[in-house]
Amino acid sequence: MIKNDSVKSKISEAEDFARKIWLAGLGAYGKSVEEAQERYEKFSADTSKAFDDLVKKGENLEDDAKARFKETTNEVENRVSEVRQKMGLDVDHTDKKIEELTAKVDALTEAVAKLIARS
Repeated sequence: MIKNDSVKSKISEAEDFARKIWLAGLGAYGKSVEEAQERYEKFSADTSKAFDDLVKKGENLEDDAKARFKETTNEVENRVSEVRQKMGLDVDHTDKKIEELTAKVDALTEAVAKLIARS
């Protein structure tokens, strides 16, 4: 019977060892799933942060571009206005010129009428 008990003991030890191998495999699988999930969550968080950072940078660049565009537009408008004034094409100047010319035409018309009346 000693042999039989010894064989049963060896079988029991083998079964126990096989079960431990099985459990170690399950543990390894579980650990790899946890690590993969942690990596995914970290990657997801990092990706969200990176996206938010890119959006913020884009907003800053857009604000800078709008400010520069407005500044450039104002400079161009000022230059155009200066050129129009120098050429006598500004509205106020043109209206004044028209009034002056109208007054001269009226004066000439009156002078011509007086000359005709004298004749």
